[in-house]
Amino acid sequence: MRSTLDLVAAIGLAIGGAFGLTGTFVASDALRETVWTVDGMAIVVATALLTMKYQRLGNDLVAAGFLTFLAGESLLLAGNAAGLQASVPSYAGGIALWAAGLVMVSAQATFALWMRLTAFAAALLFAVSVLMILWGAPLLPTSAPLPALGYPFLVLTFIGWIWTLLKAER
Repeated sequence: MRSTLDLVAAIGLAIGGAFGLTGTFVASDALRETVWTVDGMAIVVATALLTMKYQRLGNDLVAAGFLTFLAGESLLLAGNAAGLQASVPSYAGGIALWAAGLVMVSAQATFALWMRLTAFAAALLFAVSVLMILWGAPLLPTSAPLPALGYPFLVLTFIGWIWTLLKAER
């Protein structure tokens, strides 16, 4: 059963990473909101399963980090249907929680160093983006270089988590 749940979590992370990046480049508002909703649902499922996995393993900080990430993703989901401009408040809150969750998951040596470094890089970029939004910068979820520069680091982190989940099955 546990390996099946690991596979479901890995698939959720893969869908979340692929659809999340895709949504950043989609021109149609309705399509972007749809793609990001699928992305968000997949990530919520994946991080819920990862929370339970690491809680059962007794790694409370990592489990709490995944739970914090899940809370952030839920805020992002809540803002999707509002459109880019109207979603900025929930987006800022969501990526703030992403940053906190990524730091918590990566604070211990549970994952390989490269995964932890990509997570810290994403967390830093998202935290800077949040501060810029709070200080009045007109950033949207699709703005470049920030916050868009954080997404590839987040997806690399997801790839590492997927690799860890699938490696554990062998």
